[in-house]
Amino acid sequence: MTDAMARRDVLRLFGTASLVTLAATGCDALSTDPTAKKVPPNADGANGAAKEAPILAERVRKGELPKLAERLPKAPLVVEPVERAGTYGGTWRMVSLGPDSWYSSRILADHLMRWSPDATTVIPNVAASVDVEEDGGRYTFHLRPGLRWSDGEPFTAADVVFAVKDVLLNKELYPAPPTWLVSGNQAAQVSAPDDHTVVFVFPHPYGLFLQQEAGPGGEPLTALPRHYLTRFHKAYGQDVDAQAKKDGFDDWTQNFLSKANRNENPPLPTLCAWQPTTVLGKGGRVLMKRNPYYWKTDPDGRQLPYIDEIALELINDNQLIVLKAMQGEIDMQIRYLDTLRNKPVLARNRTDGEFRLFDVTRDQMNTMVIALNLAHKDPVKRAVFTSKDFRVGLSHAINREEIIVTAYQRQGEPWQVAPRKGSAFYDEEMAKQYTEYDVSKANAHLDAAGFTERDGEGVRLGPDGRPIRVTIEFSNGLFPEWADALDLVKGYWKAVGVDTYLKGEDRSLFTERLMAGDHDAGVWQGDGGSTWAALIRPYWYIPFDSAYSVYAPVWAQWYFSGGKEGQEPPEWCRRQLSLYDELSATANQRTQVELMKQILQINKEQFPTMGVGLPAQSFGVVKNNFHNVPDGMLDEYLFGTPAQSNPQQYFISR
Repeated sequence: MTDAMARRDVLRLFGTASLVTLAATGCDALSTDPTAKKVPPNADGANGAAKEAPILAERVRKGELPKLAERLPKAPLVVEPVERAGTYGGTWRMVSLGPDSWYSSRILADHLMRWSPDATTVIPNVAASVDVEEDGGRYTFHLRPGLRWSDGEPFTAADVVFAVKDVLLNKELYPAPPTWLVSGNQAAQVSAPDDHTVVFVFPHPYGLFLQQEAGPGGEPLTALPRHYLTRFHKAYGQDVDAQAKKDGFDDWTQNFLSKANRNENPPLPTLCAWQPTTVLGKGGRVLMKRNPYYWKTDPDGRQLPYIDEIALELINDNQLIVLKAMQGEIDMQIRYLDTLRNKPVLARNRTDGEFRLFDVTRDQMNTMVIALNLAHKDPVKRAVFTSKDFRVGLSHAINREEIIVTAYQRQGEPWQVAPRKGSAFYDEEMAKQYTEYDVSKANAHLDAAGFTERDGEGVRLGPDGRPIRVTIEFSNGLFPEWADALDLVKGYWKAVGVDTYLKGEDRSLFTERLMAGDHDAGVWQGDGGSTWAALIRPYWYIPFDSAYSVYAPVWAQWYFSGGKEGQEPPEWCRRQLSLYDELSATANQRTQVELMKQILQINKEQFPTMGVGLPAQSFGVVKNNFHNVPDGMLDEYLFGTPAQSNPQQYFISR
């Protein structure tokens, strides 16, 4: 993208918010304008005129709660329903495969900023607006006046300052601050000029701060109530270690982190629409009740959420989860159901189960990325794996069409580690290079790599004269298709003279071995398919994460430690990292796009990893009486899907 790129093109790629200042009044989907356009009324006729849920009105009548006007801010954030205004009541039924806390960042998500419903840009949320100055060096958040925690206490700038200074930057609690709070190896300074203003000043400009804050990583800034947590904090409380031992912990840090975790400590006040009332992992379900002080309304001034409670049932059997969906016992969900094997089964049972499937586009650009360890501890294997011809040869040896037919039910298309169609970074040549199944080309590239000699079994010999053997490690059970697909890969590579072994293991062990750099090769899904995901989670394009940049975790360690740990990457990779530093140091989105394209061009030329296939369209399940769910969503960790669709405006008809 050139410097002459028109502003309208940037807005098309990233949404219509201002590139410098974001104001809540500019968004139709979430607005503070009480005169926002009206939506069709609910069709149920029940509690349509009520301004709050009947169960809350009853508590007001009994004197247990203040009146609604005293619980809402003067200018609530107005949410436009997807279909129509809803009715109050009901329980949203979901399931989880064991005590998985995924729902926290995907359902209970209210940060200073949030992703727009179409997931193209960040927009104000808890903050009514934000000023971006000094090219991303200074961010001034103007908080929404009158917000209250779920226990009725005011939410102020002091809560945000406490979250940063006393928690995230406290080395006893967190030895290292989160990367999104750091630039130039120094943490941002935060201050509160008044109760409704928070200022972040970075030592060097950090242009991706708003996008990071809107994602799951930004949760602590609006999830740590100062008035509640100071009693457990060493800097404020008395006898905090004694209190910790009384609560069953060794010291105050353990106790504090537990008390600050809503999954372990349901009484923790929240700003979110629902609050857990049960501990995750104790019992067979997690129950979440509505927050009586929630600060969003529909266009008619009716307090959200519409739904009274969420019941998350914990199940240890994938098949039982599918059965519950077939029987209509799941109201709305994507996670655990959205597999290729489940889709035809669920589709056949839509009528009997009284549900429908809605479209979900995964952000992932690949079903399965195979990454050789380019920083292998064994110098011989490192020499083999760092040969581009070796990697290209292995790529041509893979029959992707057969894998797609056999393991992925004919869904998808051959694809390398490259952004998806629709991304600002889509490059068809990059996506398709070396995907042709051609044994002759594969052998030619492997020969060109210098591995022409073979042993008596036809296995190519490495620089040390020994057979080249590659062990591919993967996480058991995470994606059932991987085992079948890798079994085919093993045969393809054997046919061109590379001996291959498969090693499925527990995810924690898999991650531990990756981070230690002990693997030959590893497999993971290909995140980073959309524009923003490529910019913010680029770990398949640069070594950006020691747990997910499978092709060189120790290069990532080198990068984030400033060269003190890990292993120094080669020049081409250092060039990528330097470009990413430039990208992060500006809030100019034209410049960010141009720099990311340069990074991807290097990735295209070096070909460090190989992909198998572009994921097919996915789906979610929603009951026929469950409303205001969009017909389509982009499923991405960064957006906390379905958080960007405003679950507060979902409702259940009678």
